[in-house]
Amino acid sequence: MKKVLDITPYTYLPYFSGGQKSIAQFLEYLGRETDLTVISTMQNDTTPVKSYKLLPLLKKGWQRYINISLVNKIVTEIKKNNYDIIIWEHPYYAWLAKKIKKRTTIRTVLHAHNIEYQRFRSTGKWWWWILKRYEKSFFKTADQILFVSPTDKKFAIEKWKINEEKCLEVAFGVEISEYPSDKEQCKQSVKEKHHIGSDEKILLFNGLLDYKPNLDAVMIILENINPLLLQHTDFKYKIIICGKRLPGELNELKEYANQNIIYAGFVDDIEMYFKAADIFLNPVQTGGGIKTKMVEAIAFGTTVITTESGAAGIHRNICGNKLIVAHDNEWKTFAEAVIKNADNKEITPVSYYEYYYWGNIVKKVI
Repeated sequence: MKKVLDITPYTYLPYFSGGQKSIAQFLEYLGRETDLTVISTMQNDTTPVKSYKLLPLLKKGWQRYINISLVNKIVTEIKKNNYDIIIWEHPYYAWLAKKIKKRTTIRTVLHAHNIEYQRFRSTGKWWWWILKRYEKSFFKTADQILFVSPTDKKFAIEKWKINEEKCLEVAFGVEISEYPSDKEQCKQSVKEKHHIGSDEKILLFNGLLDYKPNLDAVMIILENINPLLLQHTDFKYKIIICGKRLPGELNELKEYANQNIIYAGFVDDIEMYFKAADIFLNPVQTGGGIKTKMVEAIAFGTTVITTESGAAGIHRNICGNKLIVAHDNEWKTFAEAVIKNADNKEITPVSYYEYYYWGNIVKKVI
């Protein structure tokens, strides 16, 4: 069994965002197949950790990214325990990875969840060009790079001239390995909880709502998509918006309550909402990388209506008719697609689970 050391540079447990969830689940499944130790922050809740050891060596605050004492600490850990591989989540520790590799010659793997500089450029961060150079340097240093989307992998090979042999596509995964059998029960539970009529369709959006791309998507739903849906008086529906950290000035969307909008806040069982929904709305247009909530929605049997930007990174050919793509900013077309596909009863293809199930993904990594 391989001995693996993983460096996760920020708090991810308990998880609230798609990115945190991706790391948490990846590590849990990786730990089942390897002897895994994870170095991360002191703020993680270790209760959910079952398959690996978590070392809280990273302090809170941005200073942890420039903490030179980490060199000796990690080198000592590697030599003491004879790890075969070190995996770095994200490129933020490029400088540290270079020093560790030089002093130990350990096989170095970068788990690239996005092309990070593109994500920060799309959200208006002026320093994206600095991150671009820094990130590219890590791509050159790494012995292997794990990409969550084919789009990112293609970019690295074609634009940054990274050797294709060291680029492996490792998707954001799901824990469900087959089409769910309890969708109807979940639908009834959610309708009862939120007093939704039996003849009304459930449209869902979920995400961490202080993250600008997600908040922008919510505003598009409220100001562009929903007004168009309201014009179709024969289409009965409710839009449920789930997620924590909605800005206070939106007042829990109370002023939209009479416009078929339900703000559910953070829900403990988001899987039940995914299964209950007839349509998942994904009007995201910025942020980069694959949209994890969209991958989950399809796995739970929900039809996704998305923009072209929102569909970036997903393998459309294995989604069947569960993924419907509209051009960016064409909200009339988007709304029409919602109405047209709200009765879509097609099940998610088996090939989808073969590709996106975490168990299969981790075996590919091994």
